Amino acid sequence: MDELKNRMYEISQYIGNNPELGNEEFKACEILSETLREHDFKVNTNIVGQPTAFEAVYESGRPGPNVAFMSEYDALPEIGHACGHNLIGTMGAAAGIALSKFIHETGGKVFVYGTPAEETRGAKVTMAEEGVFDHLDVAIMSHPSSCYRESGSSLAMDAIEFAFTGKTAHAAAAPEEGINALDAVIQTFNSINALRQHVTSDVRIHGVIPEGGKAANVVPDYAAAHFYVRASTRSAVNKVVEKVNNCAKGAALATGAELSISNYEFSYDNMVTNEPLSKTFTESLVSLGVDRDEIKEKKGGGSLDMGNVSHKVPSIHPYVKISDTPIIGHTREFRDAALSKEGFEGMFIGAKAMALTGLKVLTDRSLLDSIKNEFENTKK
Repeated sequence: MDELKNRMYEISQYIGNNPELGNEEFKACEILSETLREHDFKVNTNIVGQPTAFEAVYESGRPGPNVAFMSEYDALPEIGHACGHNLIGTMGAAAGIALSKFIHETGGKVFVYGTPAEETRGAKVTMAEEGVFDHLDVAIMSHPSSCYRESGSSLAMDAIEFAFTGKTAHAAAAPEEGINALDAVIQTFNSINALRQHVTSDVRIHGVIPEGGKAANVVPDYAAAHFYVRASTRSAVNKVVEKVNNCAKGAALATGAELSISNYEFSYDNMVTNEPLSKTFTESLVSLGVDRDEIKEKKGGGSLDMGNVSHKVPSIHPYVKISDTPIIGHTREFRDAALSKEGFEGMFIGAKAMALTGLKVLTDRSLLDSIKNEFENTKK
């Protein structure tokens, strides 16, 4: 890993200073793919019909487990890599390359997956649906943060658009001739706000109005609302979504507007952490000099497409420290930390822990058995 360090720093800086939105990460995809090829990985790009997605594999030629590392590299609008995906992309490649140097001794295969658009239409969703991960024994990634934290849960999520179509009219001269689509959107918000007291504490419902009319003296004939609906499990999200949809249907009935309901982003499943794999990563961090007391216990968070992977294969998504100052994701401060030397050093510890975790999976049969047993029991 230390031999890779300077090159990995260059890659993380290159991706960080060339931020690309989801499904537009051509520079990031190219530099990661070429680096993996330089280390004798076989790389296929444009998998699952997405030009900036890739699968890289290094084969030992001997039977053994299939270990995968996930790379993300999409940025956010205007504020760039404010979620640190320049580090995540580099971590996955670094861990995969390092582990590939050992598998001729251990057997098995090492995979690195380039997974675009985690912030919007996460490619891991499509990959999971199309069976790309079905052959894997474990899937490993880690995320930058202002602290070390064990892999935990995440919220399942649906992204819903309510589009209302009404009828224009002069708002003062002939309001009775109009059907106000914006009123339907506002009614939807009001109904959802009333719903909040009748859902469980894990539920999160939040929305915006991307379109609400053009002029105050014209009855809006089109308005739309975008909502994220989240809960601790997929089944819980499905139940809440039905109620939220009914709020919009009631608003359409009350105003006379026509309603169209669609998903404007992919649905994410909740993250299910594999505990034996998670403990192995934590022990790897400790072996690298991280104080055990500095590693916080797992907790839930937002929503991520790694959740969909975790329903297909034993998975972890822990957090590694890139800043001594508390920072919040999706801010300029987080972006600056992800581009700092300190941030890279934290990332590199994470990459080493990922590689060590993969090595233990390849060499410890009892560990792999416990990982698989928990995964099967969780599925049941």
